[in-house]
Amino acid sequence: MSTLFYTFFQKINQIAPLECDFTEVLESIALKPKTLYFCGKMPENMPKSPSREPGLRHQKVVKSTAQNRTERPKTVAIVGSRHNTRYGEEVAYKMAYELAQRGVVVVSGLAYGIDSIAHRGALDAGGQTVAVLGTRIDDIYPKNHLALAKEILEKDGAIMSEYAPISSKNAPLAPAEAGWDGQNWVKYSDDSSSSTPFIKRRIDRKLSFLQRNRLISGLSDIVVVVEAAERSGSLNTATHALAQGKEVFAVPGNINNPYSQGCNKLIRQGAMPYTEPDDLLRELFPESFIAPRQKSPQLHLFGDTATETAILQSLDRGIRNGEEIIKNSQLTPEEFNEATTLLEIKGRIRSLGANNWSLA
Repeated sequence: MSTLFYTFFQKINQIAPLECDFTEVLESIALKPKTLYFCGKMPENMPKSPSREPGLRHQKVVKSTAQNRTERPKTVAIVGSRHNTRYGEEVAYKMAYELAQRGVVVVSGLAYGIDSIAHRGALDAGGQTVAVLGTRIDDIYPKNHLALAKEILEKDGAIMSEYAPISSKNAPLAPAEAGWDGQNWVKYSDDSSSSTPFIKRRIDRKLSFLQRNRLISGLSDIVVVVEAAERSGSLNTATHALAQGKEVFAVPGNINNPYSQGCNKLIRQGAMPYTEPDDLLRELFPESFIAPRQKSPQLHLFGDTATETAILQSLDRGIRNGEEIIKNSQLTPEEFNEATTLLEIKGRIRSLGANNWSLA
């Protein structure tokens, strides 16, 4: 282990998913983890308020002492190719930065490329980020990201794994972890002159990273794939997300770029296209995007003429049928037809068919 992490990894925490508010969502996923190991600080619940705007940083919000007034912080997984383009870097960084500024926890896998860019964006915004490893908790991979992992811990983030430290002997086996016989630990000795064998835990690296992806999606409210080849581990994360009932977004890309083929395929199959951070914020904080209309209804109830105003106010009262609006507003059919045509062009109302209308 690097001396860089010696201090941090003396503080490895071992929990069951239900023992932490942030990880209890993993209890409901397929192949749920028995044990989690983490260093650093798990994201805490935030005060629950229907009118809370998505503009307060997580660190600045005081945790409520009333259990029934808190909610799990909104969490977004940002994943993608290890061989990202400049376009992918810009999109991932801006996305993570703006989400973190609004108190959203950013989850990724600490890998090269999009993963590390997502962590960096969240850190630069002063937000909280969680890295989920496909290796043992005391075995940072890739080694070149030791400094990034250290910064995540220093800035109140967390590094997590379902694989016990190398020194653990009695911890439960995790997926992709087994002994030489494929199921159990195997006792052997690496010293031919020794008569005392010891136990070694072994991880299938290729399988462990795929299994790790179910945790990344399981922890998140939304999964965003930034760049991915047609056969990519990021698409595996999206598959887990769909199976878990999570919303999946994909960043549209150049159809000639092999690292956009996976994202474009996801969109073709029904994933939501990502174009700006507000695409995600609308899903995470819907109340903040409908608040302006609720706070200023008068802006939507007055038209450019008295006739337009009468129609808008009738629709606001729940009257949908054109003939009823004409009768209640004492309009002529000609006045009504002219006004509804103009209001529809202006985007103030929309036709529901059969002379029924609604506010746009």
